[in-house]
Amino acid sequence: MSDSFIHLRLHSIYSLLEGAMQVKALPGLCADAGMPAVAITDTNNLFGALEFSETAKKAGVQPIIGCQLDLMFAKASRPDERAPDPQAIVCIAMSEAGYMNLMALSSRAYLDAGEASHHVTIDDLRELSEDVICLTGGALGPLGKLVRDSQLEAADALLSSLADIYDDRLYVELQRHGVNGSVCTSEEEATERWFVEQAYARDLPLVATNDVFFKDADMYDAHDAFLCIGQGAYLSQEERRRITVEHRFKSPAEMAERFADLPECVSNTIEIAKRCHWRPTIIDPILPKFADNEIEELRRQSNEGLQARLAVIPHAASVEEYQKRLDFELEIIEGMGFPGYFLIVADFIKWAKDQDIPVGPGR
Repeated sequence: MSDSFIHLRLHSIYSLLEGAMQVKALPGLCADAGMPAVAITDTNNLFGALEFSETAKKAGVQPIIGCQLDLMFAKASRPDERAPDPQAIVCIAMSEAGYMNLMALSSRAYLDAGEASHHVTIDDLRELSEDVICLTGGALGPLGKLVRDSQLEAADALLSSLADIYDDRLYVELQRHGVNGSVCTSEEEATERWFVEQAYARDLPLVATNDVFFKDADMYDAHDAFLCIGQGAYLSQEERRRITVEHRFKSPAEMAERFADLPECVSNTIEIAKRCHWRPTIIDPILPKFADNEIEELRRQSNEGLQARLAVIPHAASVEEYQKRLDFELEIIEGMGFPGYFLIVADFIKWAKDQDIPVGPGR
């Protein structure tokens, strides 16, 4: 098992204008690599969770559901200063309760951010931590940012907060995306020693991840152009986001070789996979109950609408013909069990029109 490794940080196409990993292709890649499980951790969303869960399970691969979340880790030191930009950590669901917490966190990242960029706070993590595993984010995460800025006291405090929140579910994340003969990028080189020393001093487990954005090295140039589209930038621009050719779907053997000096980082990916024992499954739609008797309510609204229209439009047939056609349509809707659905959609459309929001006519 020395070369066993499971990807725990991977961006599918649901990391919009960022990830290029096709969900349907993942099980085949895992099978070719001898990888029994894999996680997707899309940026601030869980859009692909159900599709990935069903696709992976059918192919005999264990799906692990996670989310990369931007954490607001520090405040501005003065009122006239801007707070540091949020930096990414990874949260992974261990159970249904953990998945519900991930959904709540991803919602808060958008709904509670105000005018700031999408993010969650330490308080959010503390409130919604049950059955969630946290990876600290590597060199480009909040801890890495503080260490690279020589704010070691703040980094120590943040790591203490995360350890207090997650206890034995916190893993100090190491990455090695170096290119052209180097093992690490400059950011990884600047932070790795501090990460390792703190993990050993605090008895926190280390874990190796490779931040996967595309399938293989042949896709690097296309993905670089893809990132430019997302940023509205040109390939020739110096000041733009870039990743390395190493941000690809690596095999367990490649990861074991890259972390040969810290083998526990690789084996801990297996441990995390074993701790994740739940996946989302397809369920029947759960619609709110629109009325005590939805059939009567649908008939009432439909007949009122018909009479209102007949009062203002030229008649192409007798009123009886219009009523006969409406009754036929209603019988079809009722027979299919859709009265509630039609009432809800009609309510959306009415509200949109009342707010002068352009909307199609619906049914």
